[in-house]
Amino acid sequence: MTACLPAVASAKAGRPLNLNITAGKPSLLEIDAVFDTIRAGMPLPVKRCSVLAFIFASFGITVAIAVDDWQVIKINGHDYLSVDNISKFYGLPAEVVPSGANIQTETADHPLEFVGGSREAIIKGARSWLCFPVIEQDGKFLVARTDVAKTIEPLVRPHRVPNVGKVQTVVLDPGHGGHDKGQVSRYGFEKDFALDVARKLRAILQAKGLRVIMTREGDYFVPLEVRAQIANAARDSIFVSIHFNATNDDPNATGFEIFSFTPRGAPSTSDGTVAASSLKMQPGSSMDAQSLALSACIYHSLLGHIPEFDRGIKRARFAVLRLTKVPAVLIEGGFLTERGESKLIANKDWRAKLAGAISVGIENYRALPLKKQPPMIVADYRRQTKSAPVDPAVQQGTVKEVDSSLIELVGRSAFLSPQQSSTPAQRSSLESAPIVP
Repeated sequence: MTACLPAVASAKAGRPLNLNITAGKPSLLEIDAVFDTIRAGMPLPVKRCSVLAFIFASFGITVAIAVDDWQVIKINGHDYLSVDNISKFYGLPAEVVPSGANIQTETADHPLEFVGGSREAIIKGARSWLCFPVIEQDGKFLVARTDVAKTIEPLVRPHRVPNVGKVQTVVLDPGHGGHDKGQVSRYGFEKDFALDVARKLRAILQAKGLRVIMTREGDYFVPLEVRAQIANAARDSIFVSIHFNATNDDPNATGFEIFSFTPRGAPSTSDGTVAASSLKMQPGSSMDAQSLALSACIYHSLLGHIPEFDRGIKRARFAVLRLTKVPAVLIEGGFLTERGESKLIANKDWRAKLAGAISVGIENYRALPLKKQPPMIVADYRRQTKSAPVDPAVQQGTVKEVDSSLIELVGRSAFLSPQQSSTPAQRSSLESAPIVP
């Protein structure tokens, strides 16, 4: 089924809108996109029924959206869909385990596995975190409509996300730098490990024909807003921020996790109960679905190539995610506070393997519009026991000072630490430094 609304006049932008619902069953993501795009072009806030009336009255056309596929259940003014309905729509077996149960990705028998009363889920073999907990009503387990559109759809069918996979430039963002050391282990600083992974990853991506921009080339500090500006200024770019984790609460905490920006009107993964009024004030991102698809591609590759604990695909409002206007993710590549994992992170060969796994995920994201099918998942990678290893880091070239084009973009003073910018006589931090570990 294809529904097309050509040349709908945009009163706001003064230009035609070309709206398409792709062939096959439309998702809630696609349905919501049609209404939201038209509504954005109307001069005042309007209801969805007014949008339909506008379309029918102005163009005399009918939009067949196959609403029969979805049985929306209203609870206290919020929309939910049953797990059975979701399972039937996607043609995927689904299960709900009791509240408090600990589901493991290695033993999950269902592509869709939820926990009653929880936001935790296993989607296609990787841990994922919903925006809202699964609830039970009249013997049915229900998932918030927001999560079907904003979480499940782009994770199950990332190849169906509009404008997904358009990548000419990869902006790599090694976390911290300069006076900001990041997390610390007995083997070194997060800022150094992150920069080394980014340098290795840059070489691999360039060998595959991608343009790569680094937000920092050496050991100097770059403000968070500047990092976002660099990504926003690049054509058809994606933004990949590289970090390592730490915690004071559990010295045994390990594993990978990846973040993309929290949808509008929803809490972040780390948030507890949040008032609805405060949620509505939080901005969203037009790149939300693309960012989650990028998260999925990279995260499945990470878990598939490196046997680390699966902490999940998560949401956050970190500044570098909030300020970017392109598909953006932030990777946490293990814990510097855990004895064994910190030793792995300090090993240059392990960091090369990490860079290689990230590169495979980026390649899979870029291939989505070409293959028009879901990318490889954790189980696929682990079945490839006889395949070649992840690409090793190739010749990295010389380490250079920060790109002159970036200085021109935001001004040299933006790259200096607060102490340096207030003391002109001090030595500039723009000079690159070698990785110590």
